Amino acid sequence: MRSGGGVTVRRHDRRDRDCAVGAGPTAEREAGLKFIETPSPNFDDRSLPITMIVLHYTGMQDGASAIARLRDPEAKVSSHYLVEEDGTVLRMVAEDKRAWHAGKSHWRDVDDVNSASVGIEIVNPGHEFGYRPFPPEQIASVVALVAEIKDRHEITRGNIVGHSDIAPVRKRDPGELFPWHELARRRLALPRPTKNLMDPGWTEGGFCLALERFGYDVENRMAATMAFQRRFRPELVDGEVDAECRCILLALLLPKPMGDD
Repeated sequence: MRSGGGVTVRRHDRRDRDCAVGAGPTAEREAGLKFIETPSPNFDDRSLPITMIVLHYTGMQDGASAIARLRDPEAKVSSHYLVEEDGTVLRMVAEDKRAWHAGKSHWRDVDDVNSASVGIEIVNPGHEFGYRPFPPEQIASVVALVAEIKDRHEITRGNIVGHSDIAPVRKRDPGELFPWHELARRRLALPRPTKNLMDPGWTEGGFCLALERFGYDVENRMAATMAFQRRFRPELVDGEVDAECRCILLALLLPKPMGDD
């Protein structure tokens, strides 16, 4: 952070009733997932349609500290949702508004990622304060939330990304411990390719060109490579371009059926 449905949660704002995500015109469609209304003042208007979901970890010592920061006007940072370790879901900014979660970032042809995305903060101390695995109940809520947002805005799997994907020089979250496979097996994110392809033998420069074609900002080659590894080869994040990385990236770039990106 720093810069299936049916999840019932408690409230932080002391109201005695749950709010369904998107209560109002879209309430019927979203009634499966409940959240705590915990508004942040840190938002403005979007200038782009929603085409992305960005996942973050909070990277602070505890959830309460993260929530306080996301609601602090001086911090100038926010997210649309926050998922606590016990699976509780907080809504902090309405989806039709531009939350301030991405910072300086880029993905594919988008430079104003805040305007084009829904941001989800996931409570975890992160690399600075004791990075640890994400609890199953937390991931269950993340999966349910991503599924509803993806369906609501018709977001492609290739545009469901981590903070490190869109800002590889600055960010490492949600990190190599995040279970992307749990989203991928539900068709909520791109899976790690399993095809046994021949190594294309790209030079480092060629690999970076391919990485840029896939969507990354490759101004810093090592940072972009490490972000790619965190996402698609998390067991070894060393910034080195090897045959396995080349094969994975080649598979990701192969043509896919329409709507399967």
